[in-house]
Amino acid sequence: MNWMDKDEELLIQRSFIFGVTGILLCLIPLANGYFQWLDAPMQPLNGVGIALQLFALSISVLILRKRKIKEAVKEKAKKMILVLTVSLIFFFMVI
Repeated sequence: MNWMDKDEELLIQRSFIFGVTGILLCLIPLANGYFQWLDAPMQPLNGVGIALQLFALSISVLILRKRKIKEAVKEKAKKMILVLTVSLIFFFMVI
């Protein structure tokens, strides 16, 4: 099934889940650098977190590109794009 054929509510929910998971995966190496819990390389975890955030960002942009969507879903997608963009900029500057 094509992603453009899916329901907007389902897509915004998936975007939120992927985005939050990506942000949490990027926060783990930051916390580990401060508290020194594990002595393991954390760069792969950062890469997966950034990839999940980019995927969530692409889903949000996909929602905005659809033709007939509800105004509430459109506002949620705009907020999701803003939050994910700011978090990506933050994590790129931290790396």
